[in-house]
Amino acid sequence: MDTSESSDESGTRPSGGASADTGPAGGASASTGPTGGAPAGTGSAVGAPAGTGPAGSASTGAGPVATESGSDPSGRRGWRRWAMDTRPLRRPAYRRLWSSTVVTAVGSQLTAVAVPKQIYDITGSSAWVGAASLAGLLPLIVFALWGGAVADTMDRRKLLLITNTGIAVTSLLFWVQAVTGLESVGALMLLLALQQAFWGLNAPARNASIARLVPEGELPAANALGSTVMQTGQVVGPLLAGALIPVIGLPELYLIDALALCVTVWAVYKLPALPPLAGTAVRRAGVREIVAGFRYIAGHKVLLLSFLADIVAMVFGMPRALFPQLAAETYAPYGEGLALGLLFAAIPVGAVAGGLFSGTFSRARRHGWMVIGAVVVWGAAIAGFGLSGSLWLAVAFLAVAGVADMVSMVFRGAILLSAATDEMRGRMQGVFTVVVAGGPRLADVLHGSAGSAAGAREAVTGGGLLVVAVMLVLAVAMPALRRYRV
Repeated sequence: MDTSESSDESGTRPSGGASADTGPAGGASASTGPTGGAPAGTGSAVGAPAGTGPAGSASTGAGPVATESGSDPSGRRGWRRWAMDTRPLRRPAYRRLWSSTVVTAVGSQLTAVAVPKQIYDITGSSAWVGAASLAGLLPLIVFALWGGAVADTMDRRKLLLITNTGIAVTSLLFWVQAVTGLESVGALMLLLALQQAFWGLNAPARNASIARLVPEGELPAANALGSTVMQTGQVVGPLLAGALIPVIGLPELYLIDALALCVTVWAVYKLPALPPLAGTAVRRAGVREIVAGFRYIAGHKVLLLSFLADIVAMVFGMPRALFPQLAAETYAPYGEGLALGLLFAAIPVGAVAGGLFSGTFSRARRHGWMVIGAVVVWGAAIAGFGLSGSLWLAVAFLAVAGVADMVSMVFRGAILLSAATDEMRGRMQGVFTVVVAGGPRLADVLHGSAGSAAGAREAVTGGGLLVVAVMLVLAVAMPALRRYRV
């Protein structure tokens, strides 16, 4: 369930912080990713395993872990126990990359707005805007799967240097074609495909590196920090783009993004190497390694269920394709423009609020139950949204869904990093990238068709209830997820 992790409808990369649910252009996330082992002074054994985590995963063994009684491992008291846990920022490598995403999370959203705007200005057709999204999907899928295998066979820092540089150059080329007045949809779609290919290579290495930057006990906090930055960028970035286009023009949005990406490249360059762990067999990244990744997922039910939870929540429960219809019909008395803006903003705003009060995440040990509960709440909130005749009540339900989305992405990310060994983490993140990129697109098709056939509110309500039902059936039928704990 990643409203934030998937590529934008324009086909451009998402933006964000160092989290397992984000994309490339932003240093510790992408939208980009943290890489590199922690240098001296970051804490005990960061960057090298010092024990085993759940499912035999390599663990850093550093940092405190929540106790059975649920005490706060960070030692905070009172209201601070509820506020965001910032312990991962004490680790210089993670902090450097996370800080760089504060800039690039917004910059990548400028491009996400500029691309569809430019295509529409050239063609006057929304169909071409939709086609641009598809232009980036195939290279994203192919290179994310291959990139996961590559990330397990080479120094992840080196891979991130190459891919982040590629993304920056692509953004610069976007600016060149815009400022020269090329006005070629073909060139724009080619650049989108190239950008998504680089992002597909970047994201698995970025996300797989988080467990080498912070100890296992801080993974939920690190994911919450990164996801909150990402969601904030998704709110602030489009608003800033809308304000800047009349002032400085559309081409300069691309240039701002390219300059912001230079911060990411510098942050990655300053990190130490992140080669495969000692004892890892030397192998080449090919089809055999990709297939081995899928076999690994099939053999580890908790990983399989974490993917299924996201697919269920997104495909059945993401109603964004129906927002324009609902704004024009159900909520038209409030003003179509106002209603549409509020509907699109509500989920990210809820997710940001969830991140700001994510201090409790570090005390949770039953990560599987946290995922199950979050998906069920997401589905119930979406169903409530579908039943709401009032715009303000609808926005409130979507905001609750955003909070649930934040909880789900944080703990699914933690499970993917802690339940897999380091030699498989790249491939796990490659599959994850494909899931979060493809799920929302499938949801758009499913909800669009259902909305046309049965009505928008009926499709939204039915989808939310279906999420609740399917998630509960999976939890009962396959107990691995609800039994998982750290």
